[in-house]
Amino acid sequence: MKPSGSGATALTDRLPPHVYFLVSAVFHYLGPAFAVLLFAHLAPLGVAWLRIASAGAVFALWRRPWRYHRRLDNRERWVVAGLGIVLALMNASFYLAIARLPLATVGAIEFLGPIGLAAVGFRSQRNLLALALAIAGVYLLTQLRFQGEALGYLFAFLNCALFVLYIVLGHRIAAEGGAEGIDRLGAAMLVAAIAAAPLGLADALPAFRDPTLLAAGIAVGLCSSVIPYVCDQLAMARLPRATFALMLALLPATACIIGLLVLHQAPTARDRAGLGLVIAGVALHRQGRRDLIPSLPSLTSPSPPEGGRGSG
Repeated sequence: MKPSGSGATALTDRLPPHVYFLVSAVFHYLGPAFAVLLFAHLAPLGVAWLRIASAGAVFALWRRPWRYHRRLDNRERWVVAGLGIVLALMNASFYLAIARLPLATVGAIEFLGPIGLAAVGFRSQRNLLALALAIAGVYLLTQLRFQGEALGYLFAFLNCALFVLYIVLGHRIAAEGGAEGIDRLGAAMLVAAIAAAPLGLADALPAFRDPTLLAAGIAVGLCSSVIPYVCDQLAMARLPRATFALMLALLPATACIIGLLVLHQAPTARDRAGLGLVIAGVALHRQGRRDLIPSLPSLTSPSPPEGGRGSG
């Protein structure tokens, strides 16, 4: 039984899954850009916890995931709990990275893991060329400069690895469709809020004495974790994992644009060339039956055959 009605499901299915991805791509870095502005008042881990906790509160009020959680078996609960822990660590490492490095640099490094995941699913020369263009673009964007802020790069690459786990586990919980996936995501976000509390709750306490800071932290949670993650679920439910992973090539582009507009981090000529290669790779990519990679089994039902659900 799905918590949302068939009318709501039909409404979400009416829009192409790529629309949900594009909305997610914008908010994926818009929220963190606002978070960077909060670092002058709160430590990065405090902002990260506020983001996770406020998102968990929104999901709790909206979806009441504890009611859905009672219907899960032990294996399903482990997947949800695992995603929650990944979300906690991923957000913490991401915020520690963007406190030390430009947003676009962290965004480009974040993409290196997913592009490797996408490579597993490519079987055509056209898609291999698309992948090569995207890799070249990410290379130009990162410029592979690791001196000066070694700790920042360490956190950025840790976030990259955790982002891959988020994609894999996100597709697991999205296997039953958008509404079911959102309920599982809500349960995972509550787990994330608890898991992240030892890391950031103490640093977040000053916000509870300042209504403006608290409201800003809640807004960061909405922009960073509610809107993009819900859109991710609606996109993942209808896109092959390989297609979704390659489309993540847009994230360095959105990171550069938002970094420029919000944080005034202007891209260089090399950055712009990298963006062009990344976007060309996405445009060249062709989705088809041979793009599908062997997906992990669904939580409650066998994996669909090639050309079934997830074929976009």
